[in-house]
Parts: sequence; structure tokens; C-alpha cells
Amino acid sequence: MTLSTTPHQAAKLLKQAAYASMFTALLLVTVKFGAWLTTGSLSILASLLDSLMDVMASFINAMAIRYSLNPADEDHSFGHGKAEALAGLGQSSFIAGSALILLMHGVERLKSPMPVQSVGTGLGIMFFSIVTTLILLSFQRFVVKKTHSPAIRADSLHYATDLLTNACTIAALLFSRLRWGQIIDPLLSMVIAAIILRSAWQIGKESVQLLMDQQLPLDQREKIQAIARSHPQVIGMHDLRTRQSGQISIIQLHLDLDATISLVQSHTIAKEVEAAIKEHFPTADILIHQDPVLTT
Repeated sequence: MTLSTTPHQAAKLLKQAAYASMFTALLLVTVKFGAWLTTGSLSILASLLDSLMDVMASFINAMAIRYSLNPADEDHSFGHGKAEALAGLGQSSFIAGSALILLMHGVERLKSPMPVQSVGTGLGIMFFSIVTTLILLSFQRFVVKKTHSPAIRADSLHYATDLLTNACTIAALLFSRLRWGQIIDPLLSMVIAAIILRSAWQIGKESVQLLMDQQLPLDQREKIQAIARSHPQVIGMHDLRTRQSGQISIIQLHLDLDATISLVQSHTIAKEVEAAIKEHFPTADILIHQDPVLTT
């Protein structure tokens, strides 16, 4: 999280991004449903099913984000941030399910090809979908930059994949008038399904890593080490352990301090190091252990 983003601002951005995702998904379902009824294109049906999954995934995301922002309580002393990772895991399941449905429809349409109708209408709606998705993506990426939210990052990855699926749908519509157009449409719908499956794998993998308490990125760990060692009375540091829980970075480390200083001095140094780390990680939960070291 950047220094200019307070916890209150981050929470507001997360909620706005979640609701923007839901609104966009509902809008795209509406226009794509109309396009599918008009054209009969299997590629548009594929894109429509993907958007239906977006609606469910975005709803789960919004509920998970609201829950993850609840403060720590007696039963969850580290807060509820892991709900974001659970939302990402749920998203990957929905996305994979939609991909399998598309594959089955593609195989069925290959066996019984059907002509595509009203290509111009379909193209107009798909271009509208691309523009709408690009607007949402730009906002989501702004929110991710400010909050580092895994749930919004997963949602953003999915919508970035939607750009590829929409491009494939447009290609299918453009080729539909060719001799082999009725075969290209289901083939491209299967390509869309493969792209969606890859997206599901990426989102699921990242969510599992967060649930398994993966370390913070290397550059962030190096920053923490540099801050701790920069204190003039810190002899050294070791046993840095980190993990991410929603908006909270959990940081634990040991400081090597002169064994001859008092407990009060030792505590003061640890609090000063904690405050310095907090300047760069304002929502972090930091635990510092002081180790006495003989310097003579």
C-alpha cells in the first residue's frame, strides 16, 4: 500500500471497485444476452456465459471484501483479511466451471453447425463490451496499486482475460460469413474456454499461496530489513517472517541489541523500528523480539 493511502481510503476504494465490477458484469450480461438472441453465435454465448460467471464471482468478491474489512475480534485476532483469498479461490472455481460448459457447447456445435445471424449487431455489442471492460480494468488497476488487494487483483486478471475472449468473439463473427465460418465459430469458442481455464488456474494458484501464508514479495522484505538495520542502535536482525492477510501485512522479526542496555531502552528501540516500518507499511501488524548480544 502506498504511503498516501490510509486504511479508511483503502476500504473505500475496495468497496467501490467491488461494486463497479458487479455493475459492469450485469451490464455486459444484459447486452450480450441480447446479442446472442439476435445472432445465435456460439462465441457470443461463450462470452455471455463468461459474463454470467463474472456476476456471481463479483458478488462473492464484494461480500468477501466487506467481511475482510471487519476489524479483529476475539475469534480472529489477525482480522478477517483471508476472506479476500477465499473469494479468489471461489472465483477460480466459477471461472473453471464456465470454461467447461463452453467446451461442451463447442463440441456440440461442431457436430451440428448453425449459421450466425445479424453479424453487425453482434460486432457492435462486442466492441461496446471491450470499451466497458477497459474502463473497469483501469479503475481496478488503480485500486490494486493503492491497496494491493488480492481479491481485486484476481478480479482484474479475470477481466483482462475477458478482453481476449471478446477479441476471439469478434474474430468469430468476422469469419462467420466465410465458407468455413460455421466451424470457426465453435472452434473459437473453445479457444475462449481454454483462455478462461488458464485465468482460473492463475487466480486459484495465487489465492492458495495467500492462504498458505506465502512471504511478502522479495523487494518488500528487503525494504523491511533495510529499515530495521538503519537504526543506529540495532546491531543486526534475523528471522524475518512475513505474510499477507487481506489489507494487513503481518511482519515478525528479531533485533540484535547491546546486552548491556536496559529493558526500557531495548523496548524504545524496538518501538522506533516498528514506527519506521509502519511509515512504509501503514496497515502492518508488527511483532519485534529483542535479542541481547554481547559487544565486547
